[in-house]
Amino acid sequence: MISGPQLPFPANEPEWSFAPGTDAAKQLQQALARREIVDVPTVIGGKRLYSDDVLEVRAPHDHQRVVARIHRPNEAQVKEAIANARSVSRDWADLSLASRCAILHRAAEIIATRYRVDINAATMLGQSKTIEEAEPDSGCELIDFFRFNAYNAQKVHAEQPLSVPSAANRTDWRPLEGFVYAVSPFNFTAIGGNLSTAPAVMGNTVLWKPSDKSAWANYLCYEALEEAGLPAGVINFVPGEAEMTTRVAMASQELAGIHFTGSSAVFNSLWKQVAGNVEHYRSIPRLVGETGGKDFVLAHASANADAVSIALVRAAFGYQGQKCSAASRAYIPKSLWPEVSRQLRERLAELQVGDVADPKTFMGAVISEASHAKLTNAIAAAKADSGVELISGGRTWADPGYFVEPTVFRVQDPKHLLMQEELFGPVLAVYVYDDSAWDETLTLIDGTSRYALTGSIFSNERAALHQAEAVLNFAAGNLYLNDKPTGAMVGQQPFGGGRASGTNDKAGSFINLMRWSSPRVVKENYAPVRDWKFQL
Repeated sequence: MISGPQLPFPANEPEWSFAPGTDAAKQLQQALARREIVDVPTVIGGKRLYSDDVLEVRAPHDHQRVVARIHRPNEAQVKEAIANARSVSRDWADLSLASRCAILHRAAEIIATRYRVDINAATMLGQSKTIEEAEPDSGCELIDFFRFNAYNAQKVHAEQPLSVPSAANRTDWRPLEGFVYAVSPFNFTAIGGNLSTAPAVMGNTVLWKPSDKSAWANYLCYEALEEAGLPAGVINFVPGEAEMTTRVAMASQELAGIHFTGSSAVFNSLWKQVAGNVEHYRSIPRLVGETGGKDFVLAHASANADAVSIALVRAAFGYQGQKCSAASRAYIPKSLWPEVSRQLRERLAELQVGDVADPKTFMGAVISEASHAKLTNAIAAAKADSGVELISGGRTWADPGYFVEPTVFRVQDPKHLLMQEELFGPVLAVYVYDDSAWDETLTLIDGTSRYALTGSIFSNERAALHQAEAVLNFAAGNLYLNDKPTGAMVGQQPFGGGRASGTNDKAGSFINLMRWSSPRVVKENYAPVRDWKFQL
């Protein structure tokens, strides 16, 4: 049970306006214009460690500009972080839930006010997000995760068994026995904050390994948590080389859980390593992962062409398509395709790709040279494919940043690789189906991709929506009706998917938090039996 004040149901953090001429816009431009290179240390037990193993972080849209230097830990320091986490675990678990929740609420207020511009600027520069993409992420969703996780932790603790006059029963919502390894991705600053603090609010200590590209913004989040009163060692910040850090974490018998967002291939590898080493661990580790997606947009013949085309532009090309929820395959009826394709061409022709500091920019750069090369090769292969028609875009360039034009292909084969393979970039594949083939198209969508993260269905006929929901029951963990498949909000659309998209533990909800607890049920008998014989 929670002791202390009962938290009210939180509201989603409102977005700030960064419109030209506003004070917020002026502050943001000043922050973006600063040329100081930020040093991001490893933090173990509250101590900042600066090493000789320094990794430069360059802005993806201007790869000549170094924005941060990451001081990576060595193997001994990662082991030290694990030992430090264990040394403070009892004190942290013994702290009241109300106190742990208060730390999250304080951090939310710090980010919402004094840190907001700087963490947005770090997200924009390190991860090449426009302010329209950064503010809902590092400015709002991060804050929402803190507030909603605090509320939902209280909700979990309030779940108690029935007591009777002769005995009291209770559930102790204990943390896991060991540390949680939190591995966060480059694309959302907020995800790093959630992966680390969701286990922590339930009483766990955490080893947090952020992505290189998001390490600067994630470090600002970490500093906000420290300022809010997070005790040293509860979350150790270890921006280490991925293979080494993971190897050391997985080798520890104290590993109690992994909280992961990233590629399906990496998560599958982690699962196999845990399974192969399971007898070594003190307890069987909990694995919670949100991974890839090949997310669909389906239009029925009754759908509105304007709504469909706008949803495709926003969902396929917002943040360069580098969202696990991004629309990357679409199914459009023949009767609707001429108007949808016309609108796509017109709107994409106006879409500006470039420097994220320019308020007119819609798309920045893709995250890295490797991503740029993969997308360039995929686009070139599609252009050379006689079964694929280029509808819009198709150009890439690497100076001054790793840019890929928003690209739309129409495929003749609904099982084409473009309809199955996750490219994680601004490439949308469209299959145009006969209006009479609605039933077959539903079956096709469900069987084409091994992923099942998000999807959306556009229709003005209720019966068609109902039918599609039923057939596509397992095709998406988050399904949107007459809306784009991106933009889930904490508290409104708890996020996660199944199949190859992860464990569907719904980030931002009580479902996720329950994975970070090992409950104990205690019965206290008021009147112990005094006779060994059963009474008839």
